[in-house]
Amino acid sequence: MKRLTLSTPSLITCASLLLTTPVLAGSPSSAHAAEPAHYAQRCQSHSPDRKHGPQGTMLWGTRRTWSSQQESDERRSVLVSVDLTAPLETDSQVEALQVKDGRLVASPDSSTSLVGTVLQGTSSDGKPVEVTVCGAEPAPEDPSMVWYHIEAWNPVAQEWENPCVATGRVPDPRALAVSGVWDASGAHHDVPGRFTLACETSVITKCINWGYKPWARHDGHSLAELHQACTRMARADYCGNGRSHTHEGTTIDMYDRFGLLSPTTEASADWDPSRASFEAAWETDGATCLSHTRDGRPMETILQECPERFQAKPGDERNCAVRREGTSHETALLRNQSYGEAMRAGSPPQGR
Repeated sequence: MKRLTLSTPSLITCASLLLTTPVLAGSPSSAHAAEPAHYAQRCQSHSPDRKHGPQGTMLWGTRRTWSSQQESDERRSVLVSVDLTAPLETDSQVEALQVKDGRLVASPDSSTSLVGTVLQGTSSDGKPVEVTVCGAEPAPEDPSMVWYHIEAWNPVAQEWENPCVATGRVPDPRALAVSGVWDASGAHHDVPGRFTLACETSVITKCINWGYKPWARHDGHSLAELHQACTRMARADYCGNGRSHTHEGTTIDMYDRFGLLSPTTEASADWDPSRASFEAAWETDGATCLSHTRDGRPMETILQECPERFQAKPGDERNCAVRREGTSHETALLRNQSYGEAMRAGSPPQGR
């Protein structure tokens, strides 16, 4: 089963810091007398204002801005990347880090705990942001991955807080360490020495939980491209420009070219195949074929948003209302179904 609801982390796969035992959040005491005064405040179980964000549209899963009064678009984040080299502060002998299969590994001693380590991060506007690791726990569904409890220094509130957006189902989101960085357009880049702390409520992490681990392989094929295509699909980023076209709680059904996931054929409380239809085909840079929009907006709005991308092909390739020249939805990395017209005509069952 893989009826996917974008308002919660998927359970389809039920689904390091490399730790021999789980290390939970603690109150580190620094051995460095010259550390900045606010470092002593980190990992103290602060209770910041938890706003329920637009789950299902978040690439990084983080707050867009530290100021609750400042409006910001979905292509911004208070934390888009983190530096692997030269921690700003550490309670252990950590000289550098590396990302390995969804976890952080300390150097020179890979068994070193990183709890209390302060790392140099960067926001979407290029400003530095301090990030600290407050705890870590191996993922029960895959012990090779590690969930991190993180905090970032909020320069507006002058306190440490979890930069991940909370939801009713995930009140204190954790994060995964993922190689490379994503820019405002949603494109992934392998940047030496930098990685992403992807929040539990982000589509980066959801696509990993759905089975597309970018560091894994299937039948000799890397899943990195499938993962990237999934981040476009999950957000309905048709134009490949970082803009989503979906709503919180929207249920979809996805399947891929390699057979890791296949179309759902049995009806259940949260998915009715008879009401669903093909929505789009996906590659790493967005949709290649589009039958209908997920949020119900007219197709003309998509053609206006990216006028050079699609051509109207009524009746072409069975389900494509618009298509990129030279592409075939049958050979795309990913495809998905959604309720489309049925969703606008009625009230489809909501996923879990």
